[in-house]
Amino acid sequence: MSTIEYLARCHCGALTARYRTALEPSAWSVRACQCSFCRSHGALTTSDPSGSLVFRGSDPARVSRYRFGGRTAEFLICRECGVYVGVQMETDKGRFGVLNVLTLRPLLMDLQAAVPMDYGVETAEVRRLRRETRWTPVAAESV
Repeated sequence: MSTIEYLARCHCGALTARYRTALEPSAWSVRACQCSFCRSHGALTTSDPSGSLVFRGSDPARVSRYRFGGRTAEFLICRECGVYVGVQMETDKGRFGVLNVLTLRPLLMDLQAAVPMDYGVETAEVRRLRRETRWTPVAAESV
């Protein structure tokens, strides 16, 4: 299968992402996390453990790295326009992340309906293992 690159960005373009996957968009797993952060941003996320993800900021000072709750992941938000582009975490096995599909340009229309997800009962260990196996590897050159 050939890999396709999808581009994403915040509203002003200061924070961008490149998502590479061999999966057709209609096969992507789209999730609607039910935590208060994701609900307040209306975020819908996707990931592919066989793909790759790179986040970039035109100016590091314009990238906010927000941590909440268990403080195990960095939510990447543009300081200029306030858009949440994705989230990443680092473990002994590497960096992993997910992409907010609502930041894709152009916006994809053939995505599956989002599945509501509630991760609130996970232990830190279960959360780490889930992310290491289900999230997308984040490239070393990512912000």
